[in-house]
Order: sequence, then structure tokens, then C-alpha cells
Amino acid sequence: MTPAADFEHVEHWVFDLDNTLYPPECDLFAQIDVKMCEFIMRALDVDAIEAKRVQKDFYVEHGTTLAGLMAVHEIEPAHFLAHVHDIDVSVVAPDEALGRAIASLPGRKIIFTNGSVTHAKNVVGRLGIAHVFDGIHDIVSTGYKPKPMREAYERFVQQSGIAPERAAMFEDIPRNLEVPHDLGMKTVWVRPAGEGGTERYQRLSHEGGEAPHVHHATDDLRTFLESLAR
Repeated sequence: MTPAADFEHVEHWVFDLDNTLYPPECDLFAQIDVKMCEFIMRALDVDAIEAKRVQKDFYVEHGTTLAGLMAVHEIEPAHFLAHVHDIDVSVVAPDEALGRAIASLPGRKIIFTNGSVTHAKNVVGRLGIAHVFDGIHDIVSTGYKPKPMREAYERFVQQSGIAPERAAMFEDIPRNLEVPHDLGMKTVWVRPAGEGGTERYQRLSHEGGEAPHVHHATDDLRTFLESLAR
């Protein structure tokens, strides 16, 4: 089956944000990492080395650094998100062609991110494609449950009103497509084309890329979407 035929039934198009709608070479996470370290140093009164350890350990143990800070230290999530997403997005290049490709898809287009709505709006505003999306669902809307936790997707489906069996999801992290696959979505791994991002990101962005829960893979989201035009 050709990719276009495989998506004929799709009415709901779900996109991850970071490193999916823009390339990882922009490396926004390098800025976010610095901001997280600053926040942890101040909130826990520790030095940079300990803050970095906490940051990485919580990411592994809890799915996100924020989830760990909330569970272990009862950190107020709004303050954390406001601080870590106060970054310079000018490194992201506008991409009107991507906007046209997304706009050409039939049905609703939704962003589903582990970041915040504010961060998503900043990024898609910089890309020049904010107008093509019908909604943004963030970590707040999932009760701070991050992808790839099943509860995050279940809350997203409930709140967005999408029908998973008529939906497709685009993600740069293959493990984040496992639950969408189980729920009945078509899944597309937006494979990083370069070596941008941290070593950990490079590992996560490729682990499981050949697994059965990944239906399609592309290293050029715009061209892939254009191939689905009907």
C-alpha cells in the first residue's frame, strides 16, 4: 500500500512539536537544559553538578524532569514551565511550505506536546504556521503526565475528541508512537536527518525506529505530507 492510500481514512492529524515541526539542529533543548539546571539550582539550593544529576535522573525515572520535581519535591509546575520555556526561538527558520503542506491535509490538525502551550505558540509563531492548527494540547492538559505514558494519550484523546482509528500521529521519538499505535492511530516517525541535539536525544530519537508500532518513517516531514495530498 502506498503512503497516500494508507492515510485515506485519516481525519485527525496529530503532530509532536519539538524536533518534529522543526529540525533538531535548531537545538532548542540546549537552551531548555540550561534553564532547567538554573531552576533546580535555585529551587533545591544545590550546585550545578548536583542540579544536572537531578535533572537527568528525574528524566529517566519519571519520564520528565518536571514529573520528578513534582513527585519528590512538590515543585509548582507553572513556575518551572514558565522559566524553562523562556528561550530564544529565533534559531528556528520560518517554514511556510510546511504550513501549506499541513493545511492541505483534510480534517483537524492538532499539536500534542510535552512542552507548554506558550512554548508551542512561540515555536509555531516563529515557523509562521500557527494558523494551520486547530488546537494545542500540552503537558498541563494531560495533568502533567508526559508522553510516552499511556495516561497522557488517553487524556489527550478524551479532551481533543479525536477518533484514534481515524487519526495519524507524527513524532521524532519512536517510543512515543507505541501507545498511539495501540490505540489505533497511523504512526509516522519523523526521523532526525542530522546529528543535532544531545547524545541522549540521538539515542532516544532512533531507538525502536524499526519496531512494528512505527508504520512509516521520513526524514523530510514536508515532502512526506505533500505526498499524501489528495
